[in-house]
Amino acid sequence: MKKIIAFFMLAGILFQSGCGLIAVMASPTPHEQKITAEYDLSERKDQKILVLVNQPAWLAADVNLRYYLTTSMHRTFTKKVEIESENFVDYNKLSDFRSNRSDFAFLSAQEVGKALGADVVLVITILNYQLSEMPEADYYDGWLNAGAALFDVASGEKLWPESAKSKRVQVGFDLESRGRRIAIIRLANAFAHCTIRYLYGCPKNQFKIIEDQSALNWED
Repeated sequence: MKKIIAFFMLAGILFQSGCGLIAVMASPTPHEQKITAEYDLSERKDQKILVLVNQPAWLAADVNLRYYLTTSMHRTFTKKVEIESENFVDYNKLSDFRSNRSDFAFLSAQEVGKALGADVVLVITILNYQLSEMPEADYYDGWLNAGAALFDVASGEKLWPESAKSKRVQVGFDLESRGRRIAIIRLANAFAHCTIRYLYGCPKNQFKIIEDQSALNWED
């Protein structure tokens, strides 16, 4: 009788331990934990997407900043949200359209999107940008301050963000030693990450990067 009781007690302990083990194994790892998307663009990844970068004429920014930002956005969307490259409006197509329309600056995001066959437009508006070479050294410090907003082309509705005109994203670094081009690419890649992280279920441990300065109060 004692052996039978001992057997059932041991079985109970093992069962409880097993449940605990299963619970631990079922809990998501830090890599699996995700930040809920503010707007889940992955649900529309089969639609045509236009990344439209607006650069004010007064801004003393590199001529190719639009190109670097656009290509970084495309690359990050493909990697993180698994949007195929053919679903983006080609940068050269947008560039040609911009050059051939004297009234381009007066067109809305919806009008540009319709003209280029897009379903959604992600508008990036550069507010401030700086890339400085340190005296007597090929080192750079840089920062980029811009707003991002997502629009549906058919309706003209702003899809994201809900509570503001645009999502403010700020990135920067104090030291880049690999030259000017790499410094610009680094800013563009950081901006792409810090924007797109809100548009899909970003893994929690990947959400924050070292170049993210969005919590700082910069002047425009």
